This record gives sequence, C-alpha cells and structure tokens, in this order.
Amino acid sequence: MSAYNPDSQLIDLPLINCRELGGMPLKDGHVFRSGLFLRSGSPSELKTREEFEQVKAYGVKTVIDLRGAAELKRIGSPFEHDPDTLFYSIPLFKGDPGDPNDNTMQFLRTHHLGDMYVIIMEDLGREVVEVIRVLLRSEGLALYHCAHGKDRTGVISAILYLIAGADREDIVTNYKVSYNYLEDFLKPLIDAAPDDMKHTLRSDEINIRIFLKYLDDKWDGRIENYLISYGMTEAEIKALYDKCVE
Repeated sequence: MSAYNPDSQLIDLPLINCRELGGMPLKDGHVFRSGLFLRSGSPSELKTREEFEQVKAYGVKTVIDLRGAAELKRIGSPFEHDPDTLFYSIPLFKGDPGDPNDNTMQFLRTHHLGDMYVIIMEDLGREVVEVIRVLLRSEGLALYHCAHGKDRTGVISAILYLIAGADREDIVTNYKVSYNYLEDFLKPLIDAAPDDMKHTLRSDEINIRIFLKYLDDKWDGRIENYLISYGMTEAEIKALYDKCVE
C-alpha cells in the first residue's frame, strides 16, 4: 500500500487549493521531483499586492492559465502583464463556465465532470500537449491553474503523474482531495447552485475514474499513446519523465 499523503503537498501560499506536485511516490521506488510545478486555483483570488509578491517570491517564474478566454478577459490575472513572469493562456475550456447558458455547463446538468474531462482530451488535445510542452521547457517553478484548481488543473496533474509512473489509486486520491481543500471557499457557491449543478463544484471520485477509463478504452491505458497522437514526440515524453522523476 502506498504511503502517499496528499496533505504533505499543500503549500502555504495565499492561493486556493495550492499544492506542490513533488513528493508523489512513483513506481520502482522513485518520487516525483519537488521544486518544478505548483497547481492551484486562480491567482485572481489574490487579495493584495503583498499576496501577489509572496507568490512570486516563492520562486514562480512561469504561469499557465487554463481558464477559457472569456474567463481571463472578464476576471483577469495579476500575472498576465507581469514583466518577471512567463505567462501563457492555454484555454482548456472552449466557452465560459461563468455563463449558465454555456453549452458545456448545460451538458454538465446531466453528466459527470469526468465526461467533461473526456471532452477536453478529445477536443483540445493540441492544447493539452502545448501545456505539457511549456512545463517541459519551464525553468524555475511553474504554476498552472484554472478557476478552482480541481478540474482542468486536475486533468493536467493526472497526465503528469501518469507520465512519471504514479499509482492510479494515488492519482485518484490526489484528485478527490481538492474539495477537502476548497470546501470553505466553495460551500457558499454550492449552497447557491441549482441542485443539478452542485456536483460541478465538488471533486467526486467518479470523475477521475471516468478519465482513467477513457485512457484505458481508447489509448490502451497509456497516456503516452494519447500525447503522441496529438504531436508530442517520444523524445519529449522521455525528457519530461527524466525531469520529473528522481
């Protein structure tokens, strides 16, 4: 049984659901290297300039914003025009989750979030590969995020862990604890949401299992097959493995 404890990856920064990817146990006794990647919710939630500077002082040099173009335009990001940061907007959502009439949000009234993750993988494969390539090339600490750091961010985290050789049950654990870390932030939103949308604000285990089943059914359980199909090379995947694994 794995000794993985997701609480050990929490980072004391003023970002919601902020975690280090490092420390995840991997196959053959390896560990995911620390000091490479952070995941979080939106830095738009930072309340003061001091909080923003605290995140920068932690060592963040690259920021990948996975929110949709409409989200970024409406809410903005303190990193978007920061001269010290390499900022990338790579949307993993075609519409606007803030719009109740958005097609994907309507889809989620009758489907699991995991079904949306499959849509991301199917419709935005080249964007997924672009995110992974930026992380491969990044120097210093790279932060990637969406709105709450659980869905689009969770997909990228799962991909990185699959490349590195994490146990699937640890990946499930890493995914589902997002709600534990976000509960105080999300509870008012859940209370106000329609009953058929409350699940979109949680991180139910079934969602990541739908994602993993998709990989099994279409890609023989190998994330490498998926990435190569969208243009990533075996050499790039090997380089990312070498970067992440110690």
